[in-house]
Amino acid sequence: MALLDLRPNPILRALPIHPLRVVARRQPASSTGFLPGLQKPIAHFCRVIVKSVRYFFTRRLPEANAILLVESGSRALVEGLIPGLRATWGDEIPIDLVTCYPTLPRGFHAGNTRLYPVTGYRGRQGRARLYRELAANRYALLGIVCSGEPLMTKWKWSLALRIPAKVFVINENGDYFWLDRGHLGPLREFVLYRSGLAGAGAVRTLVRLLSFPFTLAYLLLYATVVHTRRALRGG
Repeated sequence: MALLDLRPNPILRALPIHPLRVVARRQPASSTGFLPGLQKPIAHFCRVIVKSVRYFFTRRLPEANAILLVESGSRALVEGLIPGLRATWGDEIPIDLVTCYPTLPRGFHAGNTRLYPVTGYRGRQGRARLYRELAANRYALLGIVCSGEPLMTKWKWSLALRIPAKVFVINENGDYFWLDRGHLGPLREFVLYRSGLAGAGAVRTLVRLLSFPFTLAYLLLYATVVHTRRALRGG
């Protein structure tokens, strides 16, 4: 992904200097048309986007030096997942945890697990501090639980975007798949299932979506008729 060319335009016409007074030089405009003060924020934003999506376009797995899990689901899911992760990546690799619980799940040990309870990072400044601490750990893999439970939903997707690591998605059965272009099939099926557009409920969901505009129009028409009658009777 190419970054925007935010360097100042080298072709500038020199301003003449009057013998009795100095004419202030104009600030050079960037070649992209943006104000000079916006160059650094835009360049930083582009770098963040590149880091966030770089692992999505490749099936290559980075060297697993540390793993971060976001416990955005039932505790039993993470407790059942840890034996498989240890069997695959070894017992020595650090597996840290972002959670809303104050204690570690079963199977996690304080010797190779750092606990990050989100209750200790409230507010904008607290969230920014957590992002900095996690980014400094340079995780290679990031696991997020997507079990259909309304638990830490904003946290898991914010971390998935902000932490430059290979993301794997864990479902309610404890299975997981990599979030990259090589697994678009499982990702598509997962999204359809979560939205109710897969299996026996697909027809029912489509009927609800198609009937919603007509239902809304009927309710609006009914409310209009009722309020009109009341206004006429009151007049």
